[in-house]
Amino acid sequence: MLSKSAEYALRATIYIALKGSVDNKLGIDEIATAIDSPQYFTAKIMQLLTKNNRVVSSVRGPNGGFYLTDAARKLPVRAVLEAVGEDGIITKCVLGLKECSESRPCPMHEQYRSIKVQLKQMFEKTTIQSLAEETGKGKLVINNRLVKKK
Repeated sequence: MLSKSAEYALRATIYIALKGSVDNKLGIDEIATAIDSPQYFTAKIMQLLTKNNRVVSSVRGPNGGFYLTDAARKLPVRAVLEAVGEDGIITKCVLGLKECSESRPCPMHEQYRSIKVQLKQMFEKTTIQSLAEETGKGKLVINNRLVKKK
């Protein structure tokens, strides 16, 4: 349903919210391993997530790594999708048509409209922090196994 970029971006952001902090910055190796993503691909995703401090913050150097600010933890899931350019599931035509609209609908327009509204609401109401908290309680998984808080 979501692209691999969107999936890994969400997994990485949730993992960083769960395990990282200003005092405990996480490296690419740890994040990639935790979310089962190739290291190179994870690095590219992290680059998008940190661009202009949109979602994830980073510090370079030997004590560097990735973390989320308190404000970033409160961001909706949609912010993660937008940061990696993968919010098309709620902004574009389900068939990929450029001209799909209310006045010129695609064959799936009517059926997908209500689904798109529900997805948009879910991605805008659900925060990164809420997903991290539920994952930390063992209620959600981000990698075919439970992530336990240290």
